[in-house]
Amino acid sequence: MLHSVLTAALAAAVAGSPAEGPAQEIEVSSVLVKLVEQVDVPAREAGVLAAVEVREGRMVEEGDLLAQIVDTEARIAAKRAEIELEIAKKNAENDVTIRFARKSMEVAKAELRRSLDSVEKYPKSISDSELDRLRLVVDRTTLEIEQAEYDLAIAEFAEHVKASEHEAAEEKVRRRKITAPIGGVVVDVHRRPGEWVEPGETVVRILRLDRLRAEGFLSVRSVTEDLTGCPVRLIVDMPGRPGAEFPGELVFLSPEIDPVNAQIRVWAEIENRDLQLRPGMRARMVVSVPAREGEKQE
Repeated sequence: MLHSVLTAALAAAVAGSPAEGPAQEIEVSSVLVKLVEQVDVPAREAGVLAAVEVREGRMVEEGDLLAQIVDTEARIAAKRAEIELEIAKKNAENDVTIRFARKSMEVAKAELRRSLDSVEKYPKSISDSELDRLRLVVDRTTLEIEQAEYDLAIAEFAEHVKASEHEAAEEKVRRRKITAPIGGVVVDVHRRPGEWVEPGETVVRILRLDRLRAEGFLSVRSVTEDLTGCPVRLIVDMPGRPGAEFPGELVFLSPEIDPVNAQIRVWAEIENRDLQLRPGMRARMVVSVPAREGEKQE
């Protein structure tokens, strides 16, 4: 929607101009290479740094361990939570009480049935009090089954509680590992082993260099359609490599037009897998605009 509005505004801005074929290439004469992503990696828990695993200039991948906060107590708590979880699982799987109660009910019912058969054949052979007692035993075993099933259900809920406690304890161990949220190069190490850190304090700073941003300005008259997604070439004069080219893609056109010079800010993301480009470099950029249907040259 934003780019549609921009396209309409740009078309209006050039209305009345002589109709010319769409430019196949648009050059941005001056662009500045900038960072796409940088992260100040913080500590998430308070504690003493047991180790710092990186130094300035080292390349790291996402998930790599950067530093370790002392986690002895957290690991002990996690181990205890693991044991308690195993106990809870055993309790939740233990249905011995239910099976015993059901077997007791079968015996009680069989005894009552035999007594009733005996009374039917031989009246007064068993007293009414004895029959009442046998009926009570059947009722009691029925209730024992219900109680055993209830206790097992509670044990299953207890297992879920212990599982949550175990996960929380494991998370406290994980939070004492300071890991890289992105891949890149370490440019600053702010803390050393033995130092105390608080949650939120920066320990390491990482810059992503494998993908950079090339930012510049285009004349509004050069943009008659939405250029987002168009391929670009960044051209840099490097020592020993004048005119070195790097591929990329245009990802942003500002919705604002500068009223003074009629330019709009644009930027592209540039592939820098060999890490030859550096933030702060000056370059020029060529945007390749695909020819529209009916305007392609024969």
